[in-house]
Amino acid sequence: MQTVLFEHLGTLSYQKAWDYQQEVFDRIFDVKKQNRQLKEEQTPTPNYLLFCQHNPVFTMGKAGSLDNLLLSEKELNQKGIEYFEINRGGDVTFHGLEQLIGYPILDLMNFKQDLHWYFRELEEVIIQTMQTYNLDAGRVEGLTGVWIDPNSENPRKICAIGIRASRWITMHGFALNVNTDLSYFDLIIPCGIKDKGVTSLEREVGKKINMQEVEERVKRQFEKRFDVKIV
Repeated sequence: MQTVLFEHLGTLSYQKAWDYQQEVFDRIFDVKKQNRQLKEEQTPTPNYLLFCQHNPVFTMGKAGSLDNLLLSEKELNQKGIEYFEINRGGDVTFHGLEQLIGYPILDLMNFKQDLHWYFRELEEVIIQTMQTYNLDAGRVEGLTGVWIDPNSENPRKICAIGIRASRWITMHGFALNVNTDLSYFDLIIPCGIKDKGVTSLEREVGKKINMQEVEERVKRQFEKRFDVKIV
């Protein structure tokens, strides 16, 4: 069983979190590089799971379109919203307070060298977590992330997922709307999807949800799906 090192970064700017992801990525890569020089016993590469919240920010993935950002740079500044074009897949999304951000930084050579498998497992972690709140969560064919009432006429996205992998080391991850201010999503076309809504755990359950409770449930499901021990 693999061990995953857990760190809670608290609430911080997107730039600081991105820089720290890169720092952790470099730690793992340095071990892999050293191992290539060893002929016999090698050092196991570490795996990490980072949790945090961000101050309001829009991020645009490599496949994104500026047409899906409905504000000018001036308007972003006036509203105090940061904007970053980043190296994950996908389109534009929002990160903010009372949203659980998870950044698994894993060496997939410790698991399975298959990005499609990894993406599906991340989705399943959130799907299973939502089911602990008695919500019907799942996937919508052809779309990314996790949706509430996915087979209904009104599926609602509760979790965005976007990843990057280099040398089989992952970066970025998921953004789960817990008690998130959903009005920010009105300022973008989330993930470039025009005809479907966005929701939060608070909206679906009908009351505010304790963030630490959600974090613990996500961690437990992560352990189950990836067959790891989080320490």
